[in-house]
Amino acid sequence: MTYATVLLDIQGPIATLTLNRPDQRNALNMQMCDDLKAAAEAVAADASLRVLLVAANGPAFSGGADLKERENKDADWVRERRKRSYAAYEALASIRIPMVAIVDGPAAGSGCEIAAICDFIWASDKASFRYPEAQWGTVGATQRLPRLAGKAMAKELLFTNRAILADEAKAIGLVNRVVPSASLWDDARALAAQIAKAPPLAMKLAKRCIDQGMQTTLERGIALEQEAVEENLAGKEWSAGVEAFKKRKE
Repeated sequence: MTYATVLLDIQGPIATLTLNRPDQRNALNMQMCDDLKAAAEAVAADASLRVLLVAANGPAFSGGADLKERENKDADWVRERRKRSYAAYEALASIRIPMVAIVDGPAAGSGCEIAAICDFIWASDKASFRYPEAQWGTVGATQRLPRLAGKAMAKELLFTNRAILADEAKAIGLVNRVVPSASLWDDARALAAQIAKAPPLAMKLAKRCIDQGMQTTLERGIALEQEAVEENLAGKEWSAGVEAFKKRKE
C-alpha cells in the first residue's frame, strides 16, 4: 500500500513508518493526518509485525502543523483538521506492538506529539523539541508532555515555546537515549532487532500493563498484571521462552 505523505516499509517483523514531506519539513497537513491513520491501521492489522519505528525523511522530524494550509480557512475547517489529527493519533496509540520514535532533527508541535505517542524516543545529537501551540494561539500537547516531562516543565515549554536540545530532553525524561547522528540508524535497527526477538504476546501484554497501569492505582495495576499473566499462560509462548533460556544455559 502506498501513501501520499508517509512511507510504510516492512522488513520481516520490523515496520518503519516515515513522515515524507521533506520539502515542507514534514509539516502535518490534512492528507498526512489521513495517511498516518491508514498506515497505523495497516500496522495494527499485520499480525506478523513485532516492532514499529517512526521516523522522518529530510533534515527535520516535523515542523508541526502545516499553518500554510490554514490560510483563509474558517473555524469549521480547523475543527475538521483537528478531528483528523486526533484520529491519526488515536490510530497510532492503538498499535499494540512496541513503537520507537527515531528523531534526527528538529521536532515541533504535532511532530513532538507523534513522537510522544511512541513507547519511547531515541534522538540524535541533532534533535531538538519545541512546543509552540499556545504561542501560536492554539491548544495541544497538554496531556502526553506532562506525563513524560512533569507538569511544571510541560508548562514552561508550552508557555515559552523555547526549544530544548537532545541532552536536555533526555535529562527531563522526554527522550530515552541520545545517539550520534551518524550511528543513529545502525543503533535503531539493532534495537528493533532486539525487540523483535522477544515473544510477541508477552511484549504486547507488557506494553498494555504498563500503559493501563500508569492510569490507575498500584493495586489495580497489579490486578491488570495478574490478568495478563493468565492470558500469557493460555498461550504457548511462555513455555517456548523457558526452553530457549535452558538452551542458552547449557
